[in-house]
Amino acid sequence: MFIFRRDKFIVYLLLYVDDIIVTGNSAPLITKFISLLSTEFAMKDLGDLHYFLGVQAIRTSKGLFLCQEKYVHDLLLKFHLHTAKPVRTPLPSRTTLSITDGDLLSDPTEYRSMVGALQYLTMTRPDITYVVHLVSQFMHAPRTSHLLVVKRIYRYLQGTADYGLWLRPAPDMSIMIAYWDADWAGCPDSCRSTTGYAIFLGGNLISWRSKKQPTVSKSSTEAE
Repeated sequence: MFIFRRDKFIVYLLLYVDDIIVTGNSAPLITKFISLLSTEFAMKDLGDLHYFLGVQAIRTSKGLFLCQEKYVHDLLLKFHLHTAKPVRTPLPSRTTLSITDGDLLSDPTEYRSMVGALQYLTMTRPDITYVVHLVSQFMHAPRTSHLLVVKRIYRYLQGTADYGLWLRPAPDMSIMIAYWDADWAGCPDSCRSTTGYAIFLGGNLISWRSKKQPTVSKSSTEAE
């Protein structure tokens, strides 16, 4: 991310290998900025943002909607789950997973590929963040029970492929609200707790995470 400021104007440039997004609060300055870049590098202006690194950007009168619907459908085809029956939740309530559940997979390659693809999807899908964090803990030695949960996540995605994030204008975009919670000794193997949080700016979800705590908490109060 590169930021250019001049007086009250600002331009943001997001660069990933040879893909670039340019935005800012001044259309003439953005045009001039792109023109200057074009004199130094071979570039093709694709116009307004619609798709970037697997993320669809859809502009409406309500705001900007970010989703990875195409990415989800591609994954379902890749892993032969495009005809799977959808489920209403990514994980049944009170489900726990252990390193000893089920038999070891003879070849963990597909499991790792499926989970790795889900990790990328969490950038627009906070609703699967917790369960993806859960199955990511078994990448080194996945078992049959873990694979069943991963396949359930994909079945959930089958019915929610069009879910994503809304970014809408608000009267006061400076208002920040954070929510967080934690279980207590939720991991059956280590007794460590898991913390989750979500941060909203101007009513828009901008940051979220699910993470296992580094130490064992002695009480629910300590866990939180």
